[in-house]
Amino acid sequence: MNWWLYFLDKTNFTVTTLTAAVILFTRSAGVAYFGSTVLATTLSVKYVLKRLIKQPRPPVGRKKTYGCAFRELLRRYKLLNRHVHRMPSTHSASVSFYATYITLSALQLPLHPSLPPAARLFPVVAIPWAILVMLSRIWLGHHTVAQIAAGCGYGIACAWLSLKLWTAGGLNAYGSAAEQLVHEWLR
Repeated sequence: MNWWLYFLDKTNFTVTTLTAAVILFTRSAGVAYFGSTVLATTLSVKYVLKRLIKQPRPPVGRKKTYGCAFRELLRRYKLLNRHVHRMPSTHSASVSFYATYITLSALQLPLHPSLPPAARLFPVVAIPWAILVMLSRIWLGHHTVAQIAAGCGYGIACAWLSLKLWTAGGLNAYGSAAEQLVHEWLR
């Protein structure tokens, strides 16, 4: 496997680490809200949608199983379901959430004081990166185009809804109050 495909295959670790770093760096309630809503989106795909839809991986895919040797041992002794469902793609849902939320935030929200003005350009990186990650799921044989499209659509919808709840739903007012408390506590 090429190094860049390997990197894209492990994007969940990279994204989680970067998100945690940005939350710690900015100490922004909005960024923490973003991180929690993308996590909720990812978990809802993994533990709800995939169990409802129950579509397997592509038959010619390279990734036949998901997980470690212990998981294989559990499957062998029928302690774990042998069929792993992969519709919709969790990676596609999460990266499309990231790209959509970052883009809409850059267009609609004021820039957090801890971020430089260049942060408005985050969508220039987020959008191509999300597309590349989604395409890599097909190139690696992990998902079909339909599984990627379903994950992408779900991620976009969840990002839009999350941002609407933050802005029009009034959650940002609570976020500002929480941020003030954290800043006072850290002084």
